[in-house]
Amino acid sequence: MNIAFVINQTHKEETIYTTTWLAFNAHKRGHSVLYIGLADFTYHQEDSVGAYCRILQPMEEVETPDQLLEVLRKKEKEYVDAHDMDLLWLRYDPVVDMINRPWASATALQFAQLIKRRGTWVINDPDKLVEATNKFYLEYFPKEIRPKTIITRSYQDVISFLDEQNNKIILKPLTGSGGKNVFLVKEDERHNLKQTVEVITRDGYLLAQEYLPDAANGDIRFFLLNGDPIQVDGKYAAVNRVQKKGDIRSNIHQGGSAQQANINDTILGTVSKVTEKLKEDGMYFVGLDIVGDKIMEINVFSPGALNLASKLNDVDFVSFVLDHIEKQVEQRKNSK
Repeated sequence: MNIAFVINQTHKEETIYTTTWLAFNAHKRGHSVLYIGLADFTYHQEDSVGAYCRILQPMEEVETPDQLLEVLRKKEKEYVDAHDMDLLWLRYDPVVDMINRPWASATALQFAQLIKRRGTWVINDPDKLVEATNKFYLEYFPKEIRPKTIITRSYQDVISFLDEQNNKIILKPLTGSGGKNVFLVKEDERHNLKQTVEVITRDGYLLAQEYLPDAANGDIRFFLLNGDPIQVDGKYAAVNRVQKKGDIRSNIHQGGSAQQANINDTILGTVSKVTEKLKEDGMYFVGLDIVGDKIMEINVFSPGALNLASKLNDVDFVSFVLDHIEKQVEQRKNSK
């Protein structure tokens, strides 16, 4: 099977990334691994659409995820037509290229739509990803699972919302990831609020959310596959991300730490209210960020920490995902 991973740029990938572990385990299973950067697609009128790929063949020996990246980075790119890809897996972060290559993410999504129309399985569904390029996507889901939210560029709107929420709110960019430019605003910090709003809105819209007291315990990154919770040996693919002291951000690469998550009925009940729509939207592999009984974000481009969930729970969630993908690809081939 040829599994093509669409990433931002190969040289920016890291060993700890979930994409690296998915690719490494796919290679160990005997699949060809293709890495496609956002600038690597090509379209030749109606004749062909494809990409210039760095390819790791099954017979090549790669012993570690580190070595996988090392080998791929040295590869010369080769053209591969979409018809020769069994799966195109969109695993890039739109925010990474928002400033220096603002064209990259949107154009890659258009190429993915073309490739889907030629019969290649693309995950997550690029037609619906158009609706999910920022945090607005959460507003399509039931009100009871969403924190109170406004999306604006108006300083006065933020002031009014702060008043309504008892002088404690979270501010962050509408388009963003990784905990960058996320602020907790309280009553005694109003003197800095205008500057904070200006910093966030410099690159687009601002999202303000109510502050949830449960956030003091971090958040839960919870994984879904084809609309269902990922579960192996009675353990859910989830991570409790806890912020470092003095920081409100739970993101691992912002200094947060990963702990085993306690998945209770409240969390499962919250998850159950979004699974049907995610499946209908073709959101095959998803990471939910949950605080209490609310979903703070729905990560549909490149949700990470699946390998951490495996390590913390001492089960192999990565293999579970690849098992499911292999069956889906086989079913698609048999149905043609």
